[in-house]
Amino acid sequence: TAVLWSRQGWEFYQLICSNGSKGSADPAMTPERLAPLRREEQRAAAGRLGVKDVFFLDYEDGELTYSRKLLGEVVRHIRLIRPHAVFTHDPETVIVRDSFVNHADHRCAGLVAIDAVYPAARDRWNFPEHLEEGLQPHNVKEIYIWSYDKANFTVDITDVVDLKIQALMEHKTQFGEGTEFLQYVKERWRDESGRYLERFRRVVLFR
Repeated sequence: TAVLWSRQGWEFYQLICSNGSKGSADPAMTPERLAPLRREEQRAAAGRLGVKDVFFLDYEDGELTYSRKLLGEVVRHIRLIRPHAVFTHDPETVIVRDSFVNHADHRCAGLVAIDAVYPAARDRWNFPEHLEEGLQPHNVKEIYIWSYDKANFTVDITDVVDLKIQALMEHKTQFGEGTEFLQYVKERWRDESGRYLERFRRVVLFR
């Protein structure tokens, strides 16, 4: 979606909440080494997708919890970038299609992002210290939540699906040369007609 819509003039930014420092099965890897590697990989993957910039909050991997501090940081980035839409994780679904678990950090990030969009970024007296930085309240028009089971909006990514795989392959500490796994992931995106889709739950807040 980022690739296709960037070609239509959209600009995409990423905000990464946790540092990924624990996500390795390599016994020789340490959190201190892994966190900066994950940051480099994220930037490389974002570059493949045409993302304009990536911001990092650096919370500990697997320990993301809802807090006023985290909410304020997400609100600050919304007021800074002033996006038309926010894409985020599904905060409600824990088990996806009986085949994988929606990571706890992702669920937390999704809930914080939604609350940041509405009402926190909109309302002047939520985090009024942002006004001192010159950051004004902002109304995000739409939310796109990555979703399989509750999707009401799809984007056909067939023409760029290999670019998405290339972006995933930049996460070498996660997948290594895991072409077999990535092929499995790719097949999950394919519908009955053979087209590759990204699925979202689209929430239109303002028209």
